[in-house]
Amino acid sequence: MPHNVAYFLSQQAAEHPHGAAVRAPVGRDKEGDIRYIERSFSQLDAEASATAYYFAKRGIKRGSRVLLMVKPGLDLIRIVFALFRMGAVPIVIDPGMGLRSFLRCVRHSQPEALIGIPVAIWVSRIFRPSFRGVGTKISVGANFEKRMAPFTCQRDFSVVDSSADELAAVLFTSGSTGPAKGVCYAHGMFVAQVEAIRAQYGIAPGEVDLPMLPVFALFNPALGMCTVVPEMNPSRPATVDPQRIVRAIQQNSVTNSFGSPALWTKIARYCEAHSITLPSVRRILMAGAPVPPALMQQMQAIIPNGEVHTPYGATEALPVSSIASAEVLAETAARTASGAGTCVGRPLPGMDVRIIEPLDEAIATVEQCAPLPLGAIGEIIVRGASVTRGYDKRPDADATSKIADGESHWHRMGDLGWIGESGRLWFCGRKIEHVSTAAGPLYTDCCEAIFNAHPKVFRSALIDIGGGHPAIVVEPEVGAYPNSAAAKALFIESLEEIAQLHAMTRMINQFYFKKSFPVDVRHNAKIHRLSLARQFAQQ
Repeated sequence: MPHNVAYFLSQQAAEHPHGAAVRAPVGRDKEGDIRYIERSFSQLDAEASATAYYFAKRGIKRGSRVLLMVKPGLDLIRIVFALFRMGAVPIVIDPGMGLRSFLRCVRHSQPEALIGIPVAIWVSRIFRPSFRGVGTKISVGANFEKRMAPFTCQRDFSVVDSSADELAAVLFTSGSTGPAKGVCYAHGMFVAQVEAIRAQYGIAPGEVDLPMLPVFALFNPALGMCTVVPEMNPSRPATVDPQRIVRAIQQNSVTNSFGSPALWTKIARYCEAHSITLPSVRRILMAGAPVPPALMQQMQAIIPNGEVHTPYGATEALPVSSIASAEVLAETAARTASGAGTCVGRPLPGMDVRIIEPLDEAIATVEQCAPLPLGAIGEIIVRGASVTRGYDKRPDADATSKIADGESHWHRMGDLGWIGESGRLWFCGRKIEHVSTAAGPLYTDCCEAIFNAHPKVFRSALIDIGGGHPAIVVEPEVGAYPNSAAAKALFIESLEEIAQLHAMTRMINQFYFKKSFPVDVRHNAKIHRLSLARQFAQQ
């Protein structure tokens, strides 16, 4: 079996040459419909081949490290598949992390080439020291396709026969709970991910996907799905206009979509307000943060022919497990509401999951782990074909995140959870964010679910305000923020009543309010609890 994912695109081009591969928005017509440019699988494959010839002429070769600073869309997809085709290594850094952090990641990754929009080329000149070592700069502007034209008549650029462990890409983490790190993806891992996603969700060629995280668009050509590029700013997903997303789904009969629960909450509320249903949708994958069962319930009426799935994983290991909304609402939602954590389903075939005694220090070998019994909360570690082996030039991070086990290895997810007798995995929160109190540990996902049931609470955050003293910060629903001392006192009184209903929250008696939580830039769903803790500890 070939290990290079570029083979999948050529396979789709041979089997479904006229099938739509990409639709990218280029404006609106007089009726308000979105206008698209479209490429079939055969056209996309031919353009990826021509792009590979052009890159080779510019000096990019197998193993070249290439920083991508290209907007999501047709250009990004054909560029990535051209690089895969020739065995070059794309480096993808989240642009929303801020300029200082972005430049730090560039310096660390040491790219040899830069492919980017004109402003990216300008940035590389202004901040020249961070781009030291970049010998080739290719601008992806209005004339990019014209530069490809001379190469379209050449024979196909042969896909390199990559080995399973050959470096395919470096994808940076979001940096939501620490400095962003480059994750090394091997070609075999990409192939394993494609096969796992196809099998788990029954994705068939000819489906239409609207990916609201750009990296997921890269799987679609391999899965035979058409990618509809959403009208949104990938560096500021919270600013998405739900009307534009809904119109794209309706206009393209979208069957599949990936997005964070924060994005889908916004879309669901828009649909409810306008009595809109989306009957073409077969499945929605929500990830990036725990998905509230209430959102799943809300989505049932909006996608009458579909279902919500919540895959669990990380940049370093994806997907680990998955669960569908029907199972959640029928079997696990009540336990989540009472503080058991969020059920993230059973491990996918080929994925091993264990719960071990949490440790802050490095664990060299699996023999040093202390496995915990069913039902006990501990640190989650995973092993499987789609689990990355290490970070890019970060032996320190490898030491604290990887555990050797003979010829294989385990990845420490940095999460806390437990496994039930049925084999389902339950997520309790990030290890770094739990609160160690005198009475025992408190876990973010467990405690927050209890307070999130309050009708005026949009979301909440468990924090340590110092010395192991727990507190809850509340982001109220729109229009529910207490603007007077009396309103605040009444709100806190109602939160205290909820706290007393559950043993795990009875000791929490400090409550704060914030109009908008600091969240990660990638999903706009992961709460920066440590940042909140620093803020309110001072009060």
